[in-house]
Amino acid sequence: MKAKVKVTLKNGVLDPQGKAIEGALGSLGFFGVEHVRQGKYFEIDLAEKDPAKAREQVRAMCDKLIANTVIENYDIELG
Repeated sequence: MKAKVKVTLKNGVLDPQGKAIEGALGSLGFFGVEHVRQGKYFEIDLAEKDPAKAREQVRAMCDKLIANTVIENYDIELG
């Protein structure tokens, strides 16, 4: 089973990398970009076949390593 995990900063957390990308886009001629937030994306292949167990495994991975849950949210998609 494949898990897709999207990690994003929580609302209200400053995003200096997103701000730098926003400025760079403007300097490259991409005008009209009002706001950029950056994040991370992971694809994890699991041997687990049970979706509930797989989701729980990935949730534990996110809580322990993949995401900093103080400042980041994550979303898990199984497929």
